[in-house]
Amino acid sequence: MRYALYFSPAADHPLTKTASRWLGRDAFSGERFETAVVEGISTEDVHALTADPRRYAFHATLKAPFELAEGRSEAELIEALERFAAATPGFDIPNAVIGQLGRFFALVPDRVYPELQAFAASVVEDFEPFRAPLSNADIARRKPESLSPEHRDNLMAWGYPYVMDEFRFHMTLTGQVPPEQAPAMRTALETRFADFTNTPLSINGIALFIEPERGVDFTVHRWLPLAPASDIRKTTP
Repeated sequence: MRYALYFSPAADHPLTKTASRWLGRDAFSGERFETAVVEGISTEDVHALTADPRRYAFHATLKAPFELAEGRSEAELIEALERFAAATPGFDIPNAVIGQLGRFFALVPDRVYPELQAFAASVVEDFEPFRAPLSNADIARRKPESLSPEHRDNLMAWGYPYVMDEFRFHMTLTGQVPPEQAPAMRTALETRFADFTNTPLSINGIALFIEPERGVDFTVHRWLPLAPASDIRKTTP
């Protein structure tokens, strides 16, 4: 069993519904959908290009998948998550857009926002005691010899290369899209997600995802709302 802490909108949020239909799977309900239609790209190619994000489901990684540390239990992890959510105020990413990370398309902020960086770092740090050390096989899968020194240090310290200063918030929508298919894919994504781009994205919850065994689909085990910012201000001395 592996666990992961992700940002996801709530199960009934329109963005969750739209993204689930795009990817072909709802991580909350388990419902599956027909492959999305993209003009200029075959159904088979679209299905293949959404396969990897479909397995992980719609999310932004905060603390990457991990096995529980020795002596830690799922009940303790959920209890800690409940405390974290109750004490952490929600906030908005001021502007979300369709962007590319290499050949991957994702919903991303239009720039780096310090509040978002600090939130992600707090999740990584606060839940580190629950993470079992990476196995040698897990380290090898990350190809540490090909990582930058910063990414390699993060991998060894936190179990994932893209944390702290190297964190970039992204909600993955495709696998690696060949350059010749990228314009058609961008057009399709910008059309489908038009209601959620060039507008704020509310970070108002945190989700515990689980992978019951290696290689199977990730599902939402628990979704918790973050505290309203006004409530946090009222209790701050």
